[in-house]
Amino acid sequence: MVDQTGFNCRLAAREMIDAPPLPTKRAFHPTCDYAIVSRMILPITFMFLLGIGNFALHRAVLGSGHPLLGQMPNFVEMLGGRLTLVAEFLVLLTAMLLVAHGWSALVWVYAGYTALNGVSAWMILSGRI
Repeated sequence: MVDQTGFNCRLAAREMIDAPPLPTKRAFHPTCDYAIVSRMILPITFMFLLGIGNFALHRAVLGSGHPLLGQMPNFVEMLGGRLTLVAEFLVLLTAMLLVAHGWSALVWVYAGYTALNGVSAWMILSGRI
């Protein structure tokens, strides 16, 4: 014998809060491939590509020998300037983890960060600063 009490209680509770009825058929299930790709894989992939661009810009600036690099504190130079690359990696890793946990708008923040890095690298490498 099937216990109908729990089912009836859930239906009564939904009616009490004026919730819409539960759908019987869905266009797609939230765990389908489309939802996984559009909500997780594409933003993380886009952010990873932006991170590659950030690393390339950062490495180009470090290799430029610009006078501004000489003004950095001594502890940054401990690893041959690689400490800033570690910081860049930590920023990318944190942003990717947050996007993987639902903060999809952070992709646009990281894209803005990449754009600012691009402008500053262009100014340093072209000698405008």
